[in-house]
Amino acid sequence: MTDADKIATGSLIVALLSMGVAGLTAWLTLWQRGTIKMVRPSLIAFLDAAGSDGPKVWLRALLYSTAHRGCVLESMYVRLRRGESQQNFSFWVCGGGRGDLASGCGLHVGHTGIALNHHFVLPKDGSRFEFLQGDYIIDVFSIIVGSKTPLLLAHIPLHLTEPHAQSLKNPDENVYFDWWPDSARYNAHIVTHPQRPELPDMLTELFGSKP
Repeated sequence: MTDADKIATGSLIVALLSMGVAGLTAWLTLWQRGTIKMVRPSLIAFLDAAGSDGPKVWLRALLYSTAHRGCVLESMYVRLRRGESQQNFSFWVCGGGRGDLASGCGLHVGHTGIALNHHFVLPKDGSRFEFLQGDYIIDVFSIIVGSKTPLLLAHIPLHLTEPHAQSLKNPDENVYFDWWPDSARYNAHIVTHPQRPELPDMLTELFGSKP
């Protein structure tokens, strides 16, 4: 093989490698669909029927996409389980605060993530729910646009004591669960006279469940 042939072969190999790297980069950044993941919520709350939107599971968490182009969420819901009983809180509203809540419009989740408040309330179909003492499991699900299968984002065990359950019958008290990373557990405590995170009046009237 002549020097010219060696140079031509080397150039071809370099070109093929460059094309492979470019194709891989394009797939990772443009074509890969990826999925959505949720960072463990640092704050979760059980809010009982004192508010206008009825019993609620509320949490604040960071969602992020494993794809650089991001993913679009169609909806989210939580399934609350206690022993053999379970209840879906299927109406979802998210936003940064009461004046910045949105529902029914989906959510784009980028690669760098987005931290929001998530409100999950009962559907307006006559469903009733009461927070009782016991061990709970919160399963947080999302549905990505184009997928028919719900994606499990989080599986969170919580314990509600009898005093905490009784406190939820008081309109001035709610139960919050703070994540303690040093002990790897949630610490439950009663918040008296809290600023209850509620849905805007229009959404409450249209979709919220009223006991």
